[in-house]
Amino acid sequence: MSRGCGKTPAFVRARPKAAVMRIAIVETGAPPPALKRRHGGYPQMLERLLAPFLPGASFPVFSVFEGAPPPPLAAFDGLLLTGSPAGVYEPHAWIAPLEALVRDAARAGKPQVGVCFGHQLMAQAFGGRVEKSDKGWGVGAHSYDVFAPRDWMRPFARRIACAVSHQDQVTQLPPGAVRLAGSDFCPNGALEYPGAPAVSFQMHPEFDHAFAADLIRARRERIPAALADEALASLQRETDRMRIAQWIAAFFQSA
Repeated sequence: MSRGCGKTPAFVRARPKAAVMRIAIVETGAPPPALKRRHGGYPQMLERLLAPFLPGASFPVFSVFEGAPPPPLAAFDGLLLTGSPAGVYEPHAWIAPLEALVRDAARAGKPQVGVCFGHQLMAQAFGGRVEKSDKGWGVGAHSYDVFAPRDWMRPFARRIACAVSHQDQVTQLPPGAVRLAGSDFCPNGALEYPGAPAVSFQMHPEFDHAFAADLIRARRERIPAALADEALASLQRETDRMRIAQWIAAFFQSA
């Protein structure tokens, strides 16, 4: 392992290669119906993204935003929290129990990864703050600098690009949280949380070009026209979504 990848936190332990993982996908929202019919829901996108790098893994789905109970932690090797059109600060009945699940998973040493809404939910659960950003919409492919290399970031890159779709941002870090990646637009683009095998990403590695473009078109009335055009153009360049998929898989395997 390269020394340049930084020190691995104490909670990281090698998982036997023969072990088959069960990762509970906590579904917190869905794409617009027409896009869901065409591309699948967020859990399906995440499974398609990660399955090639986690052979044999299973990804049961718990649709908490529709009233399903949260996953029983003892039955799973890790948690994966999806994106959502909801805001973590909104008064949905399922948000507080989900925050409690995140804290319980941390205490139990269960690895967990959050994406977009999941990133924000984890930050809020651990004591951070999330707000609607005065910078407006983040859409299209955005680039982030990687500030804190980790051993599971393989293959490593100092700068990554990935599709995004958000207005909310983590504006105050939880106590002890480490910024793994960020940008001028989104300083807290990826976080690691203290004392727990837990990381989160504001970006959407599960969004391929076709879905990211369709989502922008579906939200044309909500996004300034010039920004939407710029975002669609940005999706023509190659992103690091598969690199980030490998990072997430390696994180689950090493935790």
